[in-house]
Amino acid sequence: MDKVCAIVIFVVMFGLIIWDRFPRHWVTLGGGAAVLLVVFGLCRHSWTDVWQTLNLSSFFHTDFWYRASESSGGINWSTIVFVAGMMVMVAGMAQGGIFRWLCLKIAGWVHYRTVPLLMCFMLVSAVLSMFIDSITVLLFLAAVTAELAQLLCFDPIPMILAEIFCANLGGSATMCGDPPNIIIGTTLGFSFSDFLANTGVIALICLAVTVLYFYFCFRRGLAESEKKRPADIAYPDAASAVTNRRAFYGCGIVFLLVVALLVTHAQTGLTVSAIGCCAAALTILTVWLTAGGKTAFHLFKGIDYKTLLFFIGLFVAVSGLQRTGCLDMLADGINRLSGGSGKIMLAIILWISAVASAFIDNIPFAATMVPVIHSMAAAQGMDLNALAWALSLGTDLGGSATPIGASANVVGLSVASKNGYKVTWGRYCRYCAPATMLAVLISMLCLFVRYL
Repeated sequence: MDKVCAIVIFVVMFGLIIWDRFPRHWVTLGGGAAVLLVVFGLCRHSWTDVWQTLNLSSFFHTDFWYRASESSGGINWSTIVFVAGMMVMVAGMAQGGIFRWLCLKIAGWVHYRTVPLLMCFMLVSAVLSMFIDSITVLLFLAAVTAELAQLLCFDPIPMILAEIFCANLGGSATMCGDPPNIIIGTTLGFSFSDFLANTGVIALICLAVTVLYFYFCFRRGLAESEKKRPADIAYPDAASAVTNRRAFYGCGIVFLLVVALLVTHAQTGLTVSAIGCCAAALTILTVWLTAGGKTAFHLFKGIDYKTLLFFIGLFVAVSGLQRTGCLDMLADGINRLSGGSGKIMLAIILWISAVASAFIDNIPFAATMVPVIHSMAAAQGMDLNALAWALSLGTDLGGSATPIGASANVVGLSVASKNGYKVTWGRYCRYCAPATMLAVLISMLCLFVRYL
């Protein structure tokens, strides 16, 4: 009975997320509450399950802050704390004008030529998304692209599509680049360098191919637009983006320090929870000293509390499937389908993740599949790491295929629409769906060569 209730609750919750008629954080919180009350309370009569799922005691364990181990399930507070801390840091960087300054600076370096600008913005989108949430990257990059398009008389949609794809691709390279990776990393005990040495290498290969792909797709149209550009254009100065030089430099230093902590956290022993707290504390202190206490207080408005609540409810709902044994059943089904073949198993995880993430939110999918691949690896004696990299690449890359596949897609297209550039499903999928299939195929070949 507990299995049936857990499955029904999760399916209804997932359906409501896809339907998108209600705020998704209320949907997952409702699903989580139903799991606690119905599955753990009424069906299993287990307050131990409730307590272990809430996982509040983790804050008082040393390995939450230092030398983290694998998560035992329930609410992954490491993910929540890290994401919240990075949100505060990004809000500080935005206030300092760092993102806008960078975009305008690069535009000046290439003398505002559209084809080089396309390639540079693709690389900027990928690199920034390795360390900063791709939603934030697209929020600023797409806005600057639309602004430059009006000034330089070119269609910004090709450039924004390429930026969206590269943001999702760059996010796959590191542990902090995309929410699914944060979930996978904190749950399975991977470090920043683990991701960089595995998914990062594959993402770099895919990025090289992707840049060439979009170059050949869009170069002719962008090059033609330069011929229509008036000769007396007043180009914007990058310095105009910096309204407070002390805050600009201070937040830039904090960002570099946080990146250094992320890269070295396997050596220092600091967990992502500790690094997230450091990022928030240092950013608040910097803004307080450079812009005043009132401005520093406003940084808390940069925290997307709805996303954090979405995570919390989701973790509880997935815990219901895990503790009732439903995910073990799913793992057994995939094992039987693969016939024990490592290559088939790896391909199934990669392509199922990619196809599913093209149409549904990749965050709940990743959270659901992490315990599944753990069970599969244990049952078949297969390398868990290889399955984890396949899941990461599938969820991150697959989301690029459709306009609704990833949050970055929705944000980027929304910014374009607000500036008068509406993107249809047909136009989006015409370019991004083939690029996604190409990237997933390259990833599969790389996984086969390296791990099997």
